[in-house]
Amino acid sequence: MTPQEVARFRAETRGTQHVLHFNNAGSSLTPDCVHDAVVGHLEREREIGGYEAKAEASAAIDSFYAEAAGLIGAAPDEIAYVENATRAWDMAFYSLPLGAGDVILTAAAEYSSNYLAYLQIAKRKGVVVRIVPDDASGQTDVAALRRMIDGRTRLISITHIPTHGGLVNPPAEIGQVARAHGIPYLLDACQSVGQLQVDVRAIGCDMLSATGRKFLRGPRGTGFLYVKRDLANRMDPVFVDLHSADWTADDAYELAPAARRFENWECYYAGKLGLAEAMRYARSIGMDRIEARVLALGAVLRRQLAACPGMTLTDTGEMRCGIVTFVAAGRAAAEVHARLRQQAINVSVSSGERARFDLLRRGYRDVVRASLHYYNTEDEILRFCTAIRSLNRD
Repeated sequence: MTPQEVARFRAETRGTQHVLHFNNAGSSLTPDCVHDAVVGHLEREREIGGYEAKAEASAAIDSFYAEAAGLIGAAPDEIAYVENATRAWDMAFYSLPLGAGDVILTAAAEYSSNYLAYLQIAKRKGVVVRIVPDDASGQTDVAALRRMIDGRTRLISITHIPTHGGLVNPPAEIGQVARAHGIPYLLDACQSVGQLQVDVRAIGCDMLSATGRKFLRGPRGTGFLYVKRDLANRMDPVFVDLHSADWTADDAYELAPAARRFENWECYYAGKLGLAEAMRYARSIGMDRIEARVLALGAVLRRQLAACPGMTLTDTGEMRCGIVTFVAAGRAAAEVHARLRQQAINVSVSSGERARFDLLRRGYRDVVRASLHYYNTEDEILRFCTAIRSLNRD
């Protein structure tokens, strides 16, 4: 990206005037067009009524499906709008016909909410959860995954990028294993969609969950679910309503086709419009260009932090993204977070308690998480590292 383009993106992102925002893995700063889409629809709801505003904007609302499909290489009917990535993931996971003795294979760096769901299903149904070990680089060991598959394996469920580090797991290589054995493959892409190029056909996943608020730069309270059409049409959603199913007789109903069976009737239409606009904005820039800049900025920040006294980088994996995690000698992560916030610098803290098979096992109780996006700059990285160095002088 040229400096002129970055300057334009920042001009279209009002928040950059007020904060140094390295918390994109938590919630990105929204561009003006997303803000305007959300607020504009809320104004119409206030002026003419919610149902009427929805009818008026129906074409724009329905564009969400084409935008999401185009972003990840899916078909529009394979997309469901859901209120957040966790609920999207839940709708896929809990709708799978898992039973006693069935095996789920997952990663050491799995997202904590996902692992809680595994534990719940294990308790309820007697499902067995097995963790695929990491390889020497720290990413999921694909060879070990292949060896662990047996006749009881019913699901491969992996987080693409863990919330607590810069690791990028190899989704396409995992997809090759899943396809070779005919095992459903669920990919948590909460931190990757909007940051990296994601193509569900190339990856080979059958299901994918994503959020709006993180690297897509959309509104909070928005997300989507992808389910491959032939699988979706065989799945029985964990719950249904008058949107996801038709009441066809006194004692019968028919599920909606493909991914729409995972939606429900009521939704945040202003958010749906905003998310569609966020995806349109990202696609207009080009996900290949976004990925290249985010990875480059992440590499710059890692190099600069490595040169700061007392800093230990904690990211693993062969490929590392725009999430950069570290610990500061003698400083709790919460203290670093608070000190930076006093200087209008936004980061977040990742707790080892929520990454028991990764951070805790590597000896980290918590880490500071700095996450960059394409509208961030090298000058912001220098300012950030200056603030980090100042901690050692206090």
